[in-house]
Amino acid sequence: MQIGIDLGGTKIEGIALDHAGEELARQRVPTPRAYAETIAAIVSLVSRLEAVTRQRGTVGVGIPGAVIPDTGLVKNANSVWLIGQPLGADLAAQLGRDVRLDNDANCFALSEASDGAAAGAEVVFGVIMGTGVGGGIVVRGRGLVGRNLIAGEWGHNPLPWPRYDELPGPLCYCGQHGCIESWISGPAVAADHARVTGQSVATPDIIAAAEAGDVAALATRARLIDRAARSLATVINLLDPDVIVLGGGLSNVPRIAEDITTQLPAWVFSTDVRTPIVRHRHGDSSGVRGAAWLWPAS
Repeated sequence: MQIGIDLGGTKIEGIALDHAGEELARQRVPTPRAYAETIAAIVSLVSRLEAVTRQRGTVGVGIPGAVIPDTGLVKNANSVWLIGQPLGADLAAQLGRDVRLDNDANCFALSEASDGAAAGAEVVFGVIMGTGVGGGIVVRGRGLVGRNLIAGEWGHNPLPWPRYDELPGPLCYCGQHGCIESWISGPAVAADHARVTGQSVATPDIIAAAEAGDVAALATRARLIDRAARSLATVINLLDPDVIVLGGGLSNVPRIAEDITTQLPAWVFSTDVRTPIVRHRHGDSSGVRGAAWLWPAS
């Protein structure tokens, strides 16, 4: 049995798969905002999955960051309490077995490239637009990590072709201003709405209001689509993937893939933009499936 854990900014999800990839059990808990409590929550999830299935499993964990090979310490995590911590070693000690960690966007991209919305494509760019903004690249069924462990980290490039009122841009946790993540993540959409309207509204409520025809919410949604299109155009200009798959909470915004696609030609360096942008096939839990697959079935 393979157990996958998706350590998100607001929730931790666990899944147990049999060796054919069929789901045996699933559990979900809120994400604590402290390191020791995060360890305890993951250990509890694994225990619950094994109690339900009555099997012991391998454990793979998708994290919002990367693990430095030489030290085993986490870096570049938007869940900042993970930074500098030996997450893999601590989990292995608590669980009594080896644990494999990878970036959550890499896990998402691997899942969707294997049997999801991008199955059969040679080059896949998997997008996470949720609490943070990340990306994963899969080429011929294998994830790319990169020399600096940051392949696919489009969220920490500056927003492309910024308009006058987008400069210098919001301060990002990474220390830079105007990162893509600071414009099109879930929290960023709420912050953008508040800057323009003076109203503090949660992002899901903004999207619901836009669907109901609220003028201010529609304008916020339009800015999200515009910024996402500009940002993904740079991915196409650089990587030119066969498919871009959207994941994370904002991927559930109605018609977001279609609306971004409509705006791409204005920014992509090509007279004919053929790149399909599609929503995930496996729902918000695609990343957790990829985490389980960090250990091959046997």
